[in-house]
Amino acid sequence: MTSDLRRQLILGAAKRCFARHGYTGTTTKSVAAAAAISEALLFKHFPSKAALYAEILSEECEADPALADLLEREPSTATLVELIRGMVEHFVQIADGPDQEEAQRLRLMATSHLDDGEFARLLYAKIEKLIGAVFLASLERAIAAGDATPSPGDPLNLFWFAHHAVMMAALTRLPATPCLAYGTSSALERQLCEFLLRGIGLNDAAIASHLDRALAPGAGSQAIAESA
Repeated sequence: MTSDLRRQLILGAAKRCFARHGYTGTTTKSVAAAAAISEALLFKHFPSKAALYAEILSEECEADPALADLLEREPSTATLVELIRGMVEHFVQIADGPDQEEAQRLRLMATSHLDDGEFARLLYAKIEKLIGAVFLASLERAIAAGDATPSPGDPLNLFWFAHHAVMMAALTRLPATPCLAYGTSSALERQLCEFLLRGIGLNDAAIASHLDRALAPGAGSQAIAESA
């Protein structure tokens, strides 16, 4: 069996184990048993349980049709706005949605920051690899078009500032009684988008021009169709 095939076999077994027992209830030993290999062989492909889980989440992101379509769009101010809107929508809806697995993942991410940070570091690296280049290219186009003001320092930090802000906002809404009364999800999404886009450097004219379209129902699919 080739190394790539063995890796996919392990990932398949890990998905089943995580789905059945959750992150905490799954061990590398149980994954190895499900894949009919030794734990030592599993460690040759994945150094830890956190690495296994981060790889699964990365594959799920890559398989998301909406994200895949967005990442294939031409870098632009519109793409930048849609990227931020999509990130805000994803995090805000975690507390409202029936998918408790997403809520558990968010809790795991928060816990990782208070523990050894391994899972958070791995996932951040995968997010950067997947989205970082599109964000940077779109920000560069927005600046060139006069829609945004360049910021000193590493421009990728602007993406992380936005990511961390919206992730923290989502965490406040996870308990049955939210920690903060932010209001309705739709109002919160708009306010977060405006706040983050201004922080990234977009001017009010560019935000007004693109955000309403991005927040409109079905806007993502329509914009993708227009760019095709």
